[in-house]
Amino acid sequence: MATTLKSWIESRIKEDEITKYMENGRDFINDEEIWEKIEKNKNPDPSWIREIFQKSLEIETLTPDETAALINVDDPDLIEEMKEVALKVKLKVYDNRIVTFAPLYLGNYCVNNCLYCGFRKDNHVIKRKVLTEEEIRRETEVLAGEIGHKRLIVVYGEHPVMDVEYMARSLEIIYDVKVPVREGYGQIRRANVNAPPLQIDELKILKEVGIGTYQVFQETYHHDTYNKLHPQGTIKGNYQWRLYCMHRALEAGVDDVGIGALFGLYDWRFEVMGLLYHSIELEKKFGIGPHTISFPRLEPAANTPFVQETKYKVSNQDFEKLILVLRLAVPYTGLILTARESKEVRDRVIHYGVTQTDASTKIGIGAYSDRYHEQELERQQFMIGDQRSLDELIRDLAKMGYITSFCTAGYRCGRTGKCIMDLLRTGKEGRLCKLNAILTFKEWLLDFASSETQEIGQMLIKRELQEVKQTMPHVYPKLMEYYRRIENGERDLYF
Repeated sequence: MATTLKSWIESRIKEDEITKYMENGRDFINDEEIWEKIEKNKNPDPSWIREIFQKSLEIETLTPDETAALINVDDPDLIEEMKEVALKVKLKVYDNRIVTFAPLYLGNYCVNNCLYCGFRKDNHVIKRKVLTEEEIRRETEVLAGEIGHKRLIVVYGEHPVMDVEYMARSLEIIYDVKVPVREGYGQIRRANVNAPPLQIDELKILKEVGIGTYQVFQETYHHDTYNKLHPQGTIKGNYQWRLYCMHRALEAGVDDVGIGALFGLYDWRFEVMGLLYHSIELEKKFGIGPHTISFPRLEPAANTPFVQETKYKVSNQDFEKLILVLRLAVPYTGLILTARESKEVRDRVIHYGVTQTDASTKIGIGAYSDRYHEQELERQQFMIGDQRSLDELIRDLAKMGYITSFCTAGYRCGRTGKCIMDLLRTGKEGRLCKLNAILTFKEWLLDFASSETQEIGQMLIKRELQEVKQTMPHVYPKLMEYYRRIENGERDLYF
């Protein structure tokens, strides 16, 4: 087994699938340039900042200098303006909808040894497990049939027991599950993937299975910090192999990619700039940027002292600011807020442009069907901050005026890749999504909601229908036809 594992590790990285994308032998993250931009744009003129706000409202990607200027805004009044603009941008692109999902961890085996991760190979307090086909089915039945999720982010470790064949088969099983519920049926309609960097041929296999967004986080964009945290000789120790995984995905035909950084490994200002440079690079090379950007904060994990030792922990104030800057810097992208954060933090920053968040989250292997204690550290990667159920979160969002959307229509209608980017930049996608948000929200209320959530949700739908009647009268009759058909038991109707 040791020889087999060693040969598998040695075969993972294909140098030609790195160097083909590089320019003059260098990658697109220039550490010195990033710090120069941050330093140069200190004390920005308020009039220039307001010009930058207008550019964001036109749904244009900001330049590094403009983004660095936003990072350096300290004036409380300008920060408040930034919050208002961030919400306007979000509403223009995505309307008032929030997409929900659940993470599904399929295994915790890993060949890497990242200093901050509870799943690292040298952490012997972790109970190792990879889900069988039957266990994957059971987990999905709970998520789709009991909780009511329509979207998952399926998480895989970097290990041969979770190779691309395992990934493809697990996705087939997830999509195959269909569970009778209160009035309709429960089914996962969109399985996004959080996986290690894959080779182009492997990504083509996942594309054929029907992968949603392919999500890989660089963790930290700072070269020296990356090298210190990811030991050389491991797959993850190769900075460029990870950095160019989205290039490979887009070349392989994957429609949507998601990037992110783990905030707390290095200075948050640098990581925001890294995410911007990554977005600009993808736009330049492929004509589309990231479908989503994630910004998880470092959380405690079992037998992982680095988490306590880091000097780069991100305060709540800086966390709020980095979300604002990301919303304005890459205005078309979806922003994912995770349940690592507390309820209090999530309820506050949801207004700053967040478009997706998880609920009923369990990150232990087999945790949804096993019903083990949620914070049993030896079975999970880190601690969860917000343990609200999907029903509770949806109710709280509705009270704040946000409609939860379970729509996956765009992916089946071809509104992906460059198509959806164009629709997002023009605001057309938000209008389409409002219609489908109403229909899928009604579906969910009928099939899963508690009586309290049904009551609050129905009041929100009433307001949403009235808005459509006033702003899109040409589609209102068709919307009401679909709405009544859903009330009569039909499911998965969409525009």
